[in-house]
Amino acid sequence: MTSPPRRAIRELPDELISQIAAGEVVERPASVVRELVDNALDAGATEVVVRLSAGGVRLIRIEDDGMGIRREELPIALKRHATSKITSLDELQSVQTMGFRGEALAAINSIADMSVLSRTADAEHGWQLDGRTGELKPGARAVGTTVEVRELFYATPARRKFLKTDATELAHCIEAVRRHALARPDVGFSIWHEGKLMEQWRAARSDPAAALAQRLSDVMGEAFAEQSVVVDHHSSGPGPHIRVWGRAGLPDLARARGDLQFAYVNGRYVRDKVLTHAARSAYEDVLHGQRQPLYALYVEMDATRVDVNVHPTKIEVRFRDSREVHQAVRHALENALAAPRAGLGHGIASAPLETAAPPAWPSVASPARPWQQTGMSLSPRQDRGIDDFAAMWPSAAPAAAALIAAEPSPALASWSAQAQPSELPSGDWPLGRAIAQLQGVYILAENSQGLVIVDMHAAHERIVYERLKTQLDEAALASQPLLIPASFAATPQEIATAQASANTLQALGLEVAPLSPKTLAVRAVPSTLAQGDPVELARSVLAELAQHDDHQVLTRARNELLATMACHGAVRANRKLTLEEMNALLRQMEATERSDQCNHGRPTWRQLSLKELDALFLRGR
Repeated sequence: MTSPPRRAIRELPDELISQIAAGEVVERPASVVRELVDNALDAGATEVVVRLSAGGVRLIRIEDDGMGIRREELPIALKRHATSKITSLDELQSVQTMGFRGEALAAINSIADMSVLSRTADAEHGWQLDGRTGELKPGARAVGTTVEVRELFYATPARRKFLKTDATELAHCIEAVRRHALARPDVGFSIWHEGKLMEQWRAARSDPAAALAQRLSDVMGEAFAEQSVVVDHHSSGPGPHIRVWGRAGLPDLARARGDLQFAYVNGRYVRDKVLTHAARSAYEDVLHGQRQPLYALYVEMDATRVDVNVHPTKIEVRFRDSREVHQAVRHALENALAAPRAGLGHGIASAPLETAAPPAWPSVASPARPWQQTGMSLSPRQDRGIDDFAAMWPSAAPAAAALIAAEPSPALASWSAQAQPSELPSGDWPLGRAIAQLQGVYILAENSQGLVIVDMHAAHERIVYERLKTQLDEAALASQPLLIPASFAATPQEIATAQASANTLQALGLEVAPLSPKTLAVRAVPSTLAQGDPVELARSVLAELAQHDDHQVLTRARNELLATMACHGAVRANRKLTLEEMNALLRQMEATERSDQCNHGRPTWRQLSLKELDALFLRGR
């Protein structure tokens, strides 16, 4: 094979440089819309109008009422790396604006026919700049800026072939504006396509909280506004302050796609694996299967602790300490979702329910407990669960046996007196007063809104599960030493993870230690997994520890087993309960975190309002 001819090293022409850079900044019409709306918001706009033709391929026109651009600055604005938003490295490390790189206008101008018409408050009229010729001429306009982009990618026709249909490109443009709209409820946005109004979100002039609530309802729908909870969490401790706020959709609202998940860092929409994983981990205890939660979360933190200069699109960020951000987001969502809720519709209210503290469960050391007095035996199913449980947590097995083995009747009856919130009249109990049991599966209760239907097994399963989690917060998994340690060739990352997470591995019942600079040895494994492959087990755990927080890995492993134990011990279907026992279960649900979903993410109760019941019987028609 002959070698290619030698070519001289030379500088590329400025136009080619701009077109290469444009390939990173401008992927499709939505990229142009995003960049230009960023500039409008940085200019202090309170109204932004987006006009499109052919999905943005033929025409994109962004009109704003911001401060405008001075005549002498217009030609500079279209040059590469020209911006008014940063002037030094210090400002780059603490960016406060949406744009800052000074690339967008130059990149767009290199691949499309572009013009800018702008007027400042102290100018008699506006000035229009032609991006192709550089011609500057007077133009009529109110204070603000209009940027017009025609024939996108006409200078790079190969890129144009990769665009989708006009309808698809339009949908992406609308989504780009939607993301800005959720971050700025004080700004009005409207989108026109081929002369038709597609979307409009009016600016809210009320207080910020009410403005955001209205914008969330307008953008994400009334169902989200009604079936979501307020998130407002301030990180505690000696570290930097982080605030996480917004709204989180209830598990019942989850959907197959993750298209309604919005995360913002200091007002900037971002797609970040740390935030996405933190949100998903907060939902995993209440979400069914692979359903995706809905949320709009806003993270506020020191600008110097987040790097927004990661990618030209500015949609990716890098945190100085991703673990602290992950914990803040996860705790914010867990706290918001933990409170039991009761209200109209399907048993959902936007505000968390204020309940009394959960009553103290009977102590296993008390001689008055029925399971101790009578020597009550476990069913075969419960017996298997306790065997597994005792192998993993030997010291906590008696407590688990008390919860799982106790017959529902005396157990629920003993909770009844102490579980009823004394500060609420009987008519104000959120889940109402039990009136009947249906087919040994459902509890029917009456409250002020109408009829409540409770799946008694799912509800009791959650109660037992949450109590087991509380009792075992400090317990470690029992381990069994291997007669012959299992060694394996480890990667540098696996060795570093084993050394850094030694305490977490021990809490999981694993003992993994370096045998040589390139070898790890597994010396102990969890008791219930002694017959498995210790090397595969160690490698899978090390891989997860390398990606996620140690505490999260430990908690997930523990919770998976506890969920199985709780399912063994919950009230079984077809078990007849008295009204007192049913009421006791309802009161305990009201005082238990996450009691609206069972451990598998299914709902534990539903509300039928009087209006819905009337509709079933055509009353009032």
